[in-house]
Amino acid sequence: MAYITLNKNNFFNNLDIITNKTKSKDKVAIVLKDNAYGHGLIEVASMAKEYGITKAVVRCQVEADVIKDFFDYILVLAEIPSFKSDKIRYTINDIKTIKKFPQETKVELKVDTLMHRNGVDMGEVEEAINLIKRQNLNLEAVFTHHRSADELSSEWFIQNENFKKIKKTVLSKGFKNIRFHSANSASLMRYENFDEDMARVGIAAYGCLQSDACDVSEFKAVLSLIANKNSSRSVKKGDRIGYGATYEVKKDCKISNYDFGYADGFCRLLSNNYITPCHNELIGRISMDNSSFISEEDELLIFDDATIPAKGAGTIAYEVLTSLKPYIKKVIK
Repeated sequence: MAYITLNKNNFFNNLDIITNKTKSKDKVAIVLKDNAYGHGLIEVASMAKEYGITKAVVRCQVEADVIKDFFDYILVLAEIPSFKSDKIRYTINDIKTIKKFPQETKVELKVDTLMHRNGVDMGEVEEAINLIKRQNLNLEAVFTHHRSADELSSEWFIQNENFKKIKKTVLSKGFKNIRFHSANSASLMRYENFDEDMARVGIAAYGCLQSDACDVSEFKAVLSLIANKNSSRSVKKGDRIGYGATYEVKKDCKISNYDFGYADGFCRLLSNNYITPCHNELIGRISMDNSSFISEEDELLIFDDATIPAKGAGTIAYEVLTSLKPYIKKVIK
């Protein structure tokens, strides 16, 4: 079977860059949602703990339960709990859901400062806080999410100004120890002097941050995908390869078939349109469980930087990485 390697040195390099911005490991919350962006929930949690990260962000309760022994603080982004937890905090995404949270649950209020996706409206913040108090919830933090932090536009500044207004509103309600956070990976890298209580870092930690608004050249990709050879054969110039015979061989050569296909997360849009880091051409349509390359290697490096196949498929590294199936074996090196 194809397998994934995770480069711990690259991961720690990325965390060094991030903590240099936050000035403290304690202000870094590693985003582990969706199987740690395809890198493996347990594997990344273990490396993050080894580095000294104590905070994590996940999508749901199932993920939180898997990593609860690795971190002191866990924020669940998208689930209303059925019980309270000392270690896990839950996000309020909609004012109408506040009454559904069990009393004394630790919660963080998300505010929509421009993205218009999740979060209470800026004009609803006071009402939301009153409802939180009425429901006897433990409000620990207020946060927002940037929609264009990786782009050179005014929107990052506008959202920061909006969030400053939210902070004033919340503090005027008598909260003294409440925390505030808004920075994702791209936003954090734009700060000269980071002054929030926490940064939620995902794609930067995995080394695939792309941005027009900040320097990302020092980040190093963590994940590499290696496939194993199923079979080899000699083909003649003019032979056609794979389903639909979409590739015509340009000269006599040796080709091999490898055990990584679209069912495993290999984007089918890359068919006849991809070359590996070692310059092996992908030929023919990507099949469900395998794909063919001009190669004789027993093991083939498919990619070691998800931004490259993402560009070929007309998508983003996030999609390439999270498409990788959880059953693919991970090896930390």
